[in-house]
Amino acid sequence: MVLRVGSLKEGRDDEVAGDIAAVVRDDAGHPVKVILETCYLTEEEKVRACLLAVKAGAAFVKTSTGYGSAGATVADLKLMRKTVGKGIGVKAAGGIRTLADALAMIEAGASRIGAILSQFDEK
Repeated sequence: MVLRVGSLKEGRDDEVAGDIAAVVRDDAGHPVKVILETCYLTEEEKVRACLLAVKAGAAFVKTSTGYGSAGATVADLKLMRKTVGKGIGVKAAGGIRTLADALAMIEAGASRIGAILSQFDEK
């Protein structure tokens, strides 16, 4: 699911958490990934979004859909992993074009990578 970015930016954290919790509840045992669209968020908003996702029972937080103005960054992955700890997955997606990019994301804390393999360098 994609996080309600507008609600988060307006400080309506209860609404954001309730939305995530409803999806978690309705998915009855299936892992829910909350896509943050990090390119639109401040560092503080990214932390709040991660904490709300964890509190609501999400299994993963994810950087982006890949359709925003930017995708995953090492800095975002480090921040997300630090915020959620080891008990929840962190998925890097968007802008991962090379094996080096993917390895950097894993080193930064990603437990999953979203990338189209045909985009990777042959090198």
